[in-house]
Amino acid sequence: MSRYAVFGNPIAHSKSPLIHRSFAEQLKDSLSYEARLAPVDDFAAGWAEFVAEGGQGANVTMPFKEQAFRLVDVLSPRARRAGAVNTLMLGKTGQLYGDTTDGVGLTRDLERLEAPLTGARILILGAGGAVRGVLEPLLAKQPAALVIANRTAAKASALVEDFADLAGQGCLLSGGSYAAIEGQFDLVINGTSASLGGELPPLPDSLFSPQALAYDMMYAAEPTVFMRWASERGARVEDGLGMLVEQAAESYFLWRHKRPETGPVADMLRRMLAEG
Repeated sequence: MSRYAVFGNPIAHSKSPLIHRSFAEQLKDSLSYEARLAPVDDFAAGWAEFVAEGGQGANVTMPFKEQAFRLVDVLSPRARRAGAVNTLMLGKTGQLYGDTTDGVGLTRDLERLEAPLTGARILILGAGGAVRGVLEPLLAKQPAALVIANRTAAKASALVEDFADLAGQGCLLSGGSYAAIEGQFDLVINGTSASLGGELPPLPDSLFSPQALAYDMMYAAEPTVFMRWASERGARVEDGLGMLVEQAAESYFLWRHKRPETGPVADMLRRMLAEG
């Protein structure tokens, strides 16, 4: 039986085992998938132990995405650009391949929601690893403008420099502080984790264009503070549960060359969250 896992610290809360077991059941696939706790400062040891037990691939979550990036032998172009890895695959010759599926997961979920992408004005809040991992596929959708706003303006500006070559001729890519946000946006993505702690960046009330979507990459049983704030200002709101399932489906496809249906699994998770 093929063996897969998700690595994190902490990891007991992870929904990944349930998601991937649901995919396997749906596709009548024979595999095992478990959650594994690795030492915070020694992901490599945890991975080596798993491989010695017959492990063939894994998902990687916080705080190991950068450690995994440094461990792999072969990086996908999108993982190299993101500077992080969330999917590991052991090749037949023993080489370790690393990829990132976060950005694909986000854009697939946004497309499911019929979110404005091509030709749209997009604002992303935050400039950390979560945002870095989704910029390439968002820019590939050719928005009219993509603005990165962050508490520390220099971090947003650094991301603009790193991804400037991917902005098409018709896309204005810019970054700065929250105070520098101007105009209205068709899609606003919260890429910070602040809303889970009940915090909200300082944002102008006039942020949303008509029919705008406010998307929080975090998810919880109840709408986040960002989602509540956006809804009060007329935006359609959605959380990141769909992104979680879509990025998992992309990982599953990389390992098994089969693409699961994501809708039923997302619906199951949503029911479980509502039931507590």
